Amino acid sequence: MISSHLKSSNQCIQACSKANKMLGMIKRTISYTKPEIMVRLYKTLVKPHLEYCVNVWSPHYTKDKELLERVQHRFTRMIKEVHDKEYLDRLKELNLWTLEERRNRADLMELFKIYKGFTTVHFESLFTLDRNNKGKAHVVISPN
Repeated sequence: MISSHLKSSNQCIQACSKANKMLGMIKRTISYTKPEIMVRLYKTLVKPHLEYCVNVWSPHYTKDKELLERVQHRFTRMIKEVHDKEYLDRLKELNLWTLEERRNRADLMELFKIYKGFTTVHFESLFTLDRNNKGKAHVVISPN
């Protein structure tokens, strides 16, 4: 759901709503809350709602990013073994990344696929290689 102004706030709201409903269902029905089981349930039932086609609708506004991240924050608080720790410490202990990190990683992987020709999108249609930076260790990519 992208508005006519190309804003994805409605998509973020809808994704969070579905993900929160799934979290509620997990909380009501699962009594065995060992971290490894809970993480599997989260990755299987909740995270897909937060990341479905995220390369297309990736949130740009801080309020939307925080809205999505709150779902994962809520999930990590459900696990008794890490409940009293800070959010980033909980993620580290549960071997999870922030959703922002996952979106950035997905974007980089998609760019790599485009650059290497593994997709039907042609790299040259999106970017121009800047070959004027001699002596640099990398090639600068500038959007067309």
